Amino acid sequence: MMLMDSPWTTFASADANREYFALLSYLPVNKYRAIPGFLRFAFQIQRQLRTTPGIIGYSLRAKLMSRNFWTLSAWENEQALRDFVMKLPHGQAMKAMIPHMGPTNFTKWKVLGSALPLRWEEAMRRSQKGEP
Repeated sequence: MMLMDSPWTTFASADANREYFALLSYLPVNKYRAIPGFLRFAFQIQRQLRTTPGIIGYSLRAKLMSRNFWTLSAWENEQALRDFVMKLPHGQAMKAMIPHMGPTNFTKWKVLGSALPLRWEEAMRRSQKGEP
């Protein structure tokens, strides 16, 4: 089982004493043939994040052989995440990928800036889904 984590990318400095919004997204793909499209959207979304207000940091985890993907991100607040989700290309990706996705899961929590960057082990523990 090949597990690949992209390095944590920091987009903005975090204040060690401030609270931030953390999100772990579990995104299973139904069929292998949908993986290239998913990855194409993932790379477009990573470019989108570079200019997104409110993003602190991001990482992508891929388990290609089992068609499972996760994203891990930190935001200034939940509203910044909501604003990002509907903008292109993320909004377009959601619509295009819905028929190719299994049941998704989203785990949200608050985190102090001193705990950034987020760690996959901690995020997976927090997730009710965890490793499928």
